[in-house]
Amino acid sequence: MLKNIVVTSSECTACVIWLHGLGADGHDFEPVVQMLNLPHIKFILPHAPYRPVTLNNGYEMRAWYDIFGLASESQQDEAGIKSMQQEINNMIEAEIADGVPAQRILLAGFSQGGAMALHTATRFNQSLAGVLALSTYLPLKNQLVAEQHVSNQQCPIWMAHGRQDGVITLATAQSSRALLEAAGYAVEWHEYEMAHSVCEAEIDDIRQFLLRVLPV
Repeated sequence: MLKNIVVTSSECTACVIWLHGLGADGHDFEPVVQMLNLPHIKFILPHAPYRPVTLNNGYEMRAWYDIFGLASESQQDEAGIKSMQQEINNMIEAEIADGVPAQRILLAGFSQGGAMALHTATRFNQSLAGVLALSTYLPLKNQLVAEQHVSNQQCPIWMAHGRQDGVITLATAQSSRALLEAAGYAVEWHEYEMAHSVCEAEIDDIRQFLLRVLPV
């Protein structure tokens, strides 16, 4: 069972579910949430479960799914991705049941978490506020057209990547952007002078995006 960390105030009218990267946990983006200073938004920062990761010699760490390699042609953990998709769907549906409209819920994620955010949002059966996809890629790319849901065809997608990213290359991210655009999504693309990380300029831009799609 996923454990959630909720950073909130008493005035929340919207929700962001923010998924961390491989080997991190839900605490990883708490400082970023504080910097964003958006008290009308509830941030849910779940922990991925521990699982063996093939890329890291089978070492157990928090991961949304197994990773076999970082090359675009590497085998992908379809079963793991789809299992976590259902877990994230459950989190979204719990917020809807709690009174937050789907149109006021946004999925965000960094690296592997961003891959899960893109995968899940494009297939979710109610219109979401948007997707924040940081330093990431589109998993199971060949299945997108068959599985995408019309409810989120107009979902705003904000993608950002570092030009010096040595983990997920800029070219990999650009390829994912092209695939999303070919499938009919409007992608707002940003590049920053950074490695596989986040930077202050990016956080400022994220804040403006969140205020646009989740206004006070």
